[in-house]
Amino acid sequence: MMNNTADKFILLSLRLITYAIVLVIGYILFDIIKNGASALNWQFVSSFPRRSGAEGGIYPAIVGTLYLVVGTIAVSLPLGIGGAIYLAEYADQGRFNSLIRLAIVTLAGVPSIVFGLFGLGIFVLFCGFGPSILAGSLTLACMVLPTIIVASEESLRAVPKGFRDASLALGATKWEMIRTNILPYSLSGMITGSILGIGRAAGETAPILLTVAAFYLPRLPKSVFDQVMALPYHLYILATQHPEADRIRHMQYGTALILLLLVLGLSLGAILIRTHFRKKYRW
Repeated sequence: MMNNTADKFILLSLRLITYAIVLVIGYILFDIIKNGASALNWQFVSSFPRRSGAEGGIYPAIVGTLYLVVGTIAVSLPLGIGGAIYLAEYADQGRFNSLIRLAIVTLAGVPSIVFGLFGLGIFVLFCGFGPSILAGSLTLACMVLPTIIVASEESLRAVPKGFRDASLALGATKWEMIRTNILPYSLSGMITGSILGIGRAAGETAPILLTVAAFYLPRLPKSVFDQVMALPYHLYILATQHPEADRIRHMQYGTALILLLLVLGLSLGAILIRTHFRKKYRW
């Protein structure tokens, strides 16, 4: 009787916590959509900013954010998946590799501003890239790399051991076994975890603050060594640093809504890819 009462209390507590979280997030989304929708129009998303962002649109910030996302994917995805394959399939399960895994998990929890300082020191100053798309993309890639490695390794380990044993028993090499019997079945989880990590990078402000972002830059970049505007940094400045912050509230909400739609688009892409591969490969 006591156990049943305790279980009911715990269930009710967890349910209330979950509902409270959903309500808070729902209110934030509702507020952004309600106030941001009035600012959205073709001119807002396709024109350049004027008067330090107080008028005009956010086209350069949208393009800059997409450049950073593409650069982050190009760097972090092959490195993260490659590292996960090594740790899951090739590395000895000894103390040294346990330490490596612990270091990767620890890096995933490091505050993003630390990665920004790291990118400033290594890519901007030491490598001489300066504040640029290249330095910003490399910094964001370093930030999401631990998330991609952890998600990919867990997805690889979820494939049943029998798949590996059967493939090797038929004479396949180690790489043939991984390529034909492991990767196809783990690809959905790997890509899902990776895109969700990259979605986080699209909304980060601190790492790009020191490595690439410019607040007001009414032109598009011509190379990877140019600075760009980015939606998270643009929103941060409009909301906290702009002298007309109260008057341009609609611009802040409009920028927040575009950023939200961009991140939701990445998440939707991850869901579609996961659904496709789950239907294609079942075990």
